[in-house]
Amino acid sequence: MVSHVGIYDMLRVELDSNGAFNVTEFGTVTNPQHFEALYDYSPYHRVKQGTRYPAILFTAGANDGRVLAYHSRKMTASLQSASASEKPILLRTSTAGHGIGTPLNEQIAQGADVFTFLASQLDGEE
Repeated sequence: MVSHVGIYDMLRVELDSNGAFNVTEFGTVTNPQHFEALYDYSPYHRVKQGTRYPAILFTAGANDGRVLAYHSRKMTASLQSASASEKPILLRTSTAGHGIGTPLNEQIAQGADVFTFLASQLDGEE
Protein backbone atom coordinates (compact mmCIF):
# COMPACT_ATOMS: atom_id res chain seq x y z
CA MET A 1 0.00 0.00 0.00
CA VAL A 2 1.15 3.55 -0.70
CA SER A 3 -0.39 6.44 1.18
CA HIS A 4 0.49 9.90 -0.10
CA VAL A 5 0.53 12.88 2.26
CA GLY A 6 -2.38 11.84 4.46
CA ILE A 7 -4.14 13.29 7.45
CA TYR A 8 -4.08 10.46 9.99
CA ASP A 9 -4.58 12.05 13.42
CA MET A 10 -8.05 13.51 13.12
CA LEU A 11 -8.08 14.70 16.74
CA ARG A 12 -5.14 17.07 16.22
CA VAL A 13 -5.56 18.23 12.64
CA GLU A 14 -7.50 21.36 13.54
CA LEU A 15 -4.50 22.53 15.58
CA ASP A 16 -2.28 22.51 12.48
CA SER A 17 -1.32 25.79 10.83
CA ASN A 18 -3.86 25.05 8.10
CA GLY A 19 -6.25 23.21 10.41
CA ALA A 20 -8.98 25.83 10.73
CA PHE A 21 -9.84 25.27 7.07
CA ASN A 22 -10.54 21.61 7.82
CA VAL A 23 -13.12 22.23 10.57
CA THR A 24 -15.94 22.93 8.11
CA GLU A 25 -15.26 19.62 6.38
CA PHE A 26 -14.30 17.35 9.27
CA GLY A 27 -15.82 18.95 12.36
CA THR A 28 -14.18 20.09 15.58
CA VAL A 29 -13.02 18.24 18.68
CA THR A 30 -14.66 20.92 20.81
CA ASN A 31 -18.10 19.57 19.82
CA PRO A 32 -18.72 16.22 21.61
CA GLN A 33 -20.58 14.69 18.63
CA HIS A 34 -17.88 15.79 16.21
CA PHE A 35 -15.21 14.47 18.57
CA GLU A 36 -16.80 11.02 18.61
CA ALA A 37 -17.05 10.96 14.82
CA LEU A 38 -13.47 12.18 14.40
CA TYR A 39 -12.20 9.59 16.86
CA ASP A 40 -14.16 6.81 15.18
CA TYR A 41 -12.55 7.35 11.77
CA SER A 42 -9.14 8.67 12.80
CA PRO A 43 -6.66 6.21 11.24
CA TYR A 44 -4.03 6.93 13.89
CA HIS A 45 -6.48 5.98 16.62
CA ARG A 46 -7.54 2.77 14.84
CA VAL A 47 -4.09 1.15 14.88
CA LYS A 48 -4.29 -2.13 16.77
CA GLN A 49 -1.32 -3.80 18.48
CA GLY A 50 -0.50 -7.26 17.11
CA THR A 51 -2.28 -6.80 13.76
CA ARG A 52 -0.56 -8.20 10.67
CA TYR A 53 -0.39 -5.00 8.65
CA PRO A 54 0.57 -5.08 4.97
CA ALA A 55 3.65 -3.42 3.53
CA ILE A 56 3.05 0.33 3.53
CA LEU A 57 4.94 3.31 2.15
CA PHE A 58 3.88 6.69 3.51
CA THR A 59 4.96 9.90 1.81
CA ALA A 60 5.27 13.34 3.38
CA GLY A 61 6.72 16.73 2.61
CA ALA A 62 8.92 18.22 5.32
CA ASN A 63 7.93 21.72 4.19
CA ASP A 64 4.30 21.00 3.36
CA GLY A 65 2.12 23.78 4.74
CA ARG A 66 -1.17 22.05 3.92
CA VAL A 67 -0.64 18.58 5.40
CA LEU A 68 2.03 18.61 8.08
CA ALA A 69 4.58 15.80 7.97
CA TYR A 70 3.95 14.78 11.58
CA HIS A 71 0.80 12.95 10.44
CA SER A 72 2.82 10.52 8.33
CA ARG A 73 5.62 10.33 10.89
CA LYS A 74 3.26 9.41 13.74
CA MET A 75 1.31 6.94 11.63
CA THR A 76 4.47 5.23 10.40
CA ALA A 77 5.89 4.91 13.92
CA SER A 78 2.60 3.66 15.35
CA LEU A 79 2.21 0.99 12.69
CA GLN A 80 5.85 -0.09 12.93
CA SER A 81 5.39 -0.59 16.66
CA ALA A 82 2.02 -2.36 16.39
CA SER A 83 2.49 -4.59 13.37
CA ALA A 84 2.85 -8.33 13.86
CA SER A 85 3.90 -8.91 10.25
CA GLU A 86 7.40 -8.81 8.83
CA LYS A 87 6.25 -6.45 6.08
CA PRO A 88 8.04 -3.09 5.88
CA ILE A 89 6.27 0.07 6.98
CA LEU A 90 8.29 2.93 5.58
CA LEU A 91 8.23 6.72 5.36
CA ARG A 92 9.55 8.73 2.44
CA THR A 93 9.95 12.40 3.24
CA SER A 94 10.79 14.99 0.62
CA THR A 95 11.88 18.57 1.23
CA ALA A 96 9.01 19.86 -0.90
CA GLY A 97 5.33 20.07 -0.11
CA HIS A 98 2.87 18.15 -2.25
CA GLY A 99 0.95 18.74 -5.44
CA ILE A 100 1.44 21.78 -7.61
CA GLY A 101 4.74 23.47 -7.01
CA THR A 102 6.66 20.26 -6.37
CA PRO A 103 9.76 20.41 -8.59
CA LEU A 104 9.78 17.98 -11.50
CA ASN A 105 12.96 16.26 -10.31
CA GLU A 106 11.28 15.56 -6.94
CA GLN A 107 8.15 14.23 -8.66
CA ILE A 108 10.31 11.86 -10.70
CA ALA A 109 12.34 10.74 -7.67
CA GLN A 110 9.19 10.08 -5.63
CA GLY A 111 7.57 8.19 -8.50
CA ALA A 112 10.67 6.03 -8.86
CA ASP A 113 10.69 5.27 -5.13
CA VAL A 114 6.99 4.44 -5.10
CA PHE A 115 7.24 2.07 -8.07
CA THR A 116 10.38 0.46 -6.63
CA PHE A 117 8.56 -0.12 -3.34
CA LEU A 118 5.53 -1.62 -5.10
CA ALA A 119 7.70 -3.83 -7.30
CA SER A 120 9.59 -5.09 -4.26
CA GLN A 121 6.33 -6.09 -2.56
CA LEU A 122 4.34 -7.49 -5.47
CA ASP A 123 6.17 -10.76 -5.87
CA GLY A 124 3.09 -12.90 -6.52
CA GLU A 125 2.85 -14.44 -3.07
CA GLU A 126 -0.24 -14.24 -0.83
